[in-house]
Amino acid sequence: MATPDAGTDRGRRARRPSGDDRERALLATAERLLEERPLAEISVDDLARGAGISRSTFYFYFASKEAVVLALLDRVVAEARTARTAALAGASGARDAWRAALVTVRDTFRDHRAMTAAATELLAASPEVQTLWSAVMEDFVAETAAAIEAERARGAAPPGPPARDLAVALNWMNERVIQASVAGRAPALAEDDLVDVLLTVWLRTIYGSDDVPA
Repeated sequence: MATPDAGTDRGRRARRPSGDDRERALLATAERLLEERPLAEISVDDLARGAGISRSTFYFYFASKEAVVLALLDRVVAEARTARTAALAGASGARDAWRAALVTVRDTFRDHRAMTAAATELLAASPEVQTLWSAVMEDFVAETAAAIEAERARGAAPPGPPARDLAVALNWMNERVIQASVAGRAPALAEDDLVDVLLTVWLRTIYGSDDVPA
């Protein structure tokens, strides 16, 4: 039997981690550490060490630990949007579609509970987080307003206040109620009741009843 050439083995190098690998490692480390302790107790050295890189290399990828949380939030928002689109595509009627949208948003942020808490903490002080979150909310508002107008156009929902105004109120309600529930703050809705309560408010606001036509 032929044996491997020792010189060939010595010349073969393990794949060096790419920039994408290191960035993913930093994001994974940050989310893991956030599940163990608050952002204030996590240092840049903790993040760098967990990702297997030096402190100086960390700054090649991120300007601060807050920037890592911002990148995590961006990734989770993209995940929520993808899940929401897929859920809406599989919905069989209006009530099912509204429920699916609520479930995907709740589930995504619940699955990233620690990151959500860190982002909420930064929201009051970080212009970057504020800008990102404003863009996220604007997307949700625009989609909701368009859906309300479509329901009115087909005669399923009655006329009422401007669709955008309703969309703003409903989506900010979602944001606060879901955050309180996920963070375990009081008073808050139980997570198992969250979607049913929000859905009732949405349907009665948009249709005047929770008995929604197909």
